[in-house]
Amino acid sequence: MDVMPKWAEVVLVPLISLILAAIISALVILAIGEDPIAAVNLMITGALGSTYGWGYTLYYATNFMFTGLAVAIAFHARMFNIGGEGQAMLGGLGVALACLYIPWPHWSIALVGAALMAGLFGAIWAAIPAWLQAKRGSHIVITTIMFNFIAAALLNYLLVNQLRPKGSMDPATARFPETVALPTLHDILAPLGIAFSKAAPANVSFLVAIAACFALWLLIWRTRLGYEIRSYGKSESGAKYAGISPTKIIMVAMIISGALAGMMAINNVMGEAERLVLNSTEGAGFIGIAVALMGRSHPVGVFISAILFGFLYQGGAELALWTSIPRELIVVIQALVILFTGALDNMVRMPLERIFLAARVARTPKPERKPTEPAA
Repeated sequence: MDVMPKWAEVVLVPLISLILAAIISALVILAIGEDPIAAVNLMITGALGSTYGWGYTLYYATNFMFTGLAVAIAFHARMFNIGGEGQAMLGGLGVALACLYIPWPHWSIALVGAALMAGLFGAIWAAIPAWLQAKRGSHIVITTIMFNFIAAALLNYLLVNQLRPKGSMDPATARFPETVALPTLHDILAPLGIAFSKAAPANVSFLVAIAACFALWLLIWRTRLGYEIRSYGKSESGAKYAGISPTKIIMVAMIISGALAGMMAINNVMGEAERLVLNSTEGAGFIGIAVALMGRSHPVGVFISAILFGFLYQGGAELALWTSIPRELIVVIQALVILFTGALDNMVRMPLERIFLAARVARTPKPERKPTEPAA
């Protein structure tokens, strides 16, 4: 029997970790001579106080949902996929090739085709380290992080030497055709009479990310494959005894993980930039690790964590614009969130477990003592 109830595991532990990270962040802001309360108000106003701020918050959150889901499914199979950055880069290449060289008649059809291409390229890039671990015993952490550098070098070569338009000095592809331009949230909500900023980059990819959360939940907890993935992640020896192939689980989990990371490109490449540029991922592959950790590798938790990190990104941009607080401070806050929700998780969990255990013991009725029989 678990010491803590499920709601405490999912809600209370991350919430306390967030509060601790916020307290330390406030002390850092005080140390550099700024008012932490004013900084928090500015972050909230800039990220959530207008449809423009919400548009950027949801745009960043969409990226983090895809990469967080990618890390989450690998976690369930007891693998640490640090290659989301490279897989998202190659996903962007797949989107660019689909949008530039296939004459799509409508954005909806283009979205499906580009998502399939992005997922395919990301899956292929993740399948190589997966095969190396399954067949050669190479550690997935080492191979995936090295493949990030290989992906960056490959993308740099292709953009500079193959995909760059003639006469252009910018290492980027040509702009995609108008027919593949994705509708923004302004375009989606306007027919419903809901006003939303035209300048905000949030687009229909946000809805695709939500659908991906639901699909992954179905896969992990409602299918035989999901059960096998979770079984392998809990006990490799037990999974083998049950007839589950480790090679199959490693390959399938990493292919799905790479596909999810690659699909991030439909948001930032197809939806926002409308062309492929260098460093289009902007570190979202690594942020996905923090999102999955904080979300406890559950799709609902990943969704909530992605919104939080989207808020930090947009709120941090507002801080850097209107105060003397450097933009890098947001990286510090993110690091503190990762520290408390990941590395120092037991610092919060163990005291809570003792509290819940003591409360359970206090509620347990004590057995009644039988009266002693009189002496003969």
